[in-house]
Amino acid sequence: MPSMTALITPAHNTSRPPLPRRPIPHERTPDRPTPSDGRPHPRTARTASDPTILEALRRVVDDQIGPRRAGAIYQNIDGAFEVLAVIRDPERARGLLGRRCAQWALIVRDVLRPTGEPFAISSVWTTSDHLVREAAA
Repeated sequence: MPSMTALITPAHNTSRPPLPRRPIPHERTPDRPTPSDGRPHPRTARTASDPTILEALRRVVDDQIGPRRAGAIYQNIDGAFEVLAVIRDPERARGLLGRRCAQWALIVRDVLRPTGEPFAISSVWTTSDHLVREAAA
């Protein structure tokens, strides 16, 4: 009876030449100069000081906060809340919320509880939120 390897690897395949090796990566090709940062193409990343990025981030934050301004009252499935302050400083928001990625925070108070203490949130405005009272101008 033939061996199992003979069934898997026929005898005529053993005389084949070996497969070619993978080419050398372009960073190590001797006929091409090596990029200074090790990348074949320079990155064209925008920095956080780019006005276009800052404006886009401001719009995203505005959409997430919605119509909640200081003095507004809104209601959702969790209760009814009065907005005491809107914090747009990312460092202060991160400190209040204990989250590294926070860009903004709201200080709210539950108006349905007589002993409602103010607390910080960062939940985005959704279609399930309803404005009960707009903020005073």
